[in-house]
Amino acid sequence: MSQPFFLRPALRRAGATVAATALAASTVLTVVPAHAATVPPPASALEVDWPGSPADPAFGLGYGGYGRNAGLGPYGGYASPYDQVPVTAGLDATDATTAQSRGVVMVSTVVEFGSGEGAGTGMVIDGDDGVVVTNHHVVEGSTEVTVTVATTGETYDAEVLGTDATHDVAVLLLVDAPSMPEVTTNTATLDVGDAVTAVGDAGGDGGTLTAAPGTVTDPHEPVTVSNDDGTETTIRNLIEVDADIISGDSGGALLDGDGDVVGMNVAASSGRSDIVGYVIPIRRVLRIADDILSGEESSTVSVGYDAFLGVQLVSGTGAATIAAVLEGGAADEAGLRAGDIVTAVAGTATPTIAALRRAVASHDAGDEVRVAWTDSLGEAHSADLTLGRAPVA
Repeated sequence: MSQPFFLRPALRRAGATVAATALAASTVLTVVPAHAATVPPPASALEVDWPGSPADPAFGLGYGGYGRNAGLGPYGGYASPYDQVPVTAGLDATDATTAQSRGVVMVSTVVEFGSGEGAGTGMVIDGDDGVVVTNHHVVEGSTEVTVTVATTGETYDAEVLGTDATHDVAVLLLVDAPSMPEVTTNTATLDVGDAVTAVGDAGGDGGTLTAAPGTVTDPHEPVTVSNDDGTETTIRNLIEVDADIISGDSGGALLDGDGDVVGMNVAASSGRSDIVGYVIPIRRVLRIADDILSGEESSTVSVGYDAFLGVQLVSGTGAATIAAVLEGGAADEAGLRAGDIVTAVAGTATPTIAALRRAVASHDAGDEVRVAWTDSLGEAHSADLTLGRAPVA
């Protein structure tokens, strides 16, 4: 069997659907080489460094997120506008029934401030309050999230309440959503040979959900998953199944023979034949969701959005010199420009890049702070600004 991969969200960009392979984004500031300070970066690169993405030759950092392995992804590459074969062709999967789709949603994300769009799946665990669970990697790097309810077609904006990157779980809150059906869960342990069905937005096309039947081949499987940066991550006690789970199914439901949710899809073997899927037991998902909803952070749980200044800095200068400013971001609105040196945040001196990182990280998104800086002529300035939201880390 080939090495398992995380079920990256399917990418929608310029009419193509790509098996996405980007990893974590930094959430506060990026640093660029000093010699590149005069070259304006793509806006999408600001404060976002995707290790798995193509390098910007001017800045030596990744941007564009999901594009590095376009056509070479773990699920057979991409379906271009010229392809006539559906991404699910050849898979043992059918359209999900209304019963199988109950409480299952399609999750769409905007990544890197509009440079790409990802698609995955989620599940409603609290229909009255609009609480949805999905994989952390579905929303990782996102700056906007929307959720479409499969059974109604209604779409809602979503806030990321918190994430657990270690266990690959995220909790979303739908904005201004009415009460809606939620999934029915079963936390009992499965046995080898139990019949199951994986439900999700296979291929990330945003259409009808698919249902892939299979059986449990191991209820307690430790899985080492290959990451795009060459590292590996081990997740223990996953449910191994022989259902055809592919990209876009991330965060979707594994149903037992009674139609109850027993797990959340998270990883699968590469290739398009003899697919082996891996699923997080739902009891673990619900436990992590409870931790996030409690608002208490831990060694693995992060709650809310990190603060975001909206600048890219020049390395090698010692001082926190701005290389570029994100259009429409907090720094841009306050009047900071490339070449300025940030000297203080909320009264805390920032003589170095590290000091600026710490100063920004000590605040929450939405906090109003006074920022001081000197311009390229050496003149001092200060202004109040509201810190923005960093991409989900």
